[in-house]
Amino acid sequence: MPLPYRTDAARPGRAGLCTLIGLALMALLPALRCEGASAADKTFPRSALQIHGSSGPNWFNIRIADTDAHRELGLMFATQLPSDEGMLFPEDKPQVMSMWMKNTLIPLDMLFIDTRGRIVCLLANAKPESLEILSCDKPVKAVLEIGGGESQRRGIKVGDWVVHATFHR
Repeated sequence: MPLPYRTDAARPGRAGLCTLIGLALMALLPALRCEGASAADKTFPRSALQIHGSSGPNWFNIRIADTDAHRELGLMFATQLPSDEGMLFPEDKPQVMSMWMKNTLIPLDMLFIDTRGRIVCLLANAKPESLEILSCDKPVKAVLEIGGGESQRRGIKVGDWVVHATFHR
């Protein structure tokens, strides 16, 4: 039985080969980004904090975005966030803080916290990958990001107290 006849037209040309390589690299990019984020994640200081409200105490294991590089990376490229974890973005002095969700792949709740540890603004379920600026009009000491919808599930509200070394009552 003769082998099928193949012409040069059936072989992928240089442009086709480049397209195939490009598609393969694009398919690998999310995995590489997640790997990069998890490698960087190991450099974040870790701590625990507690939120006190009418629903009782809520504990979170947190990463602290304590440098400009950490603040810039934040939770970008994370594909999941366990319900008992979060990230704290503290500032030296109280200020109006603004956040965004660029390259953030999961919804987040953002809790804006004053110097005494009181939640003064809460933005629930911030939309992944949005470039919208998310802000609170009150000066705050820090923003705590937790999984989207976690505030509602745990009964966390504006006025609740956050206990952590960052805040002074």
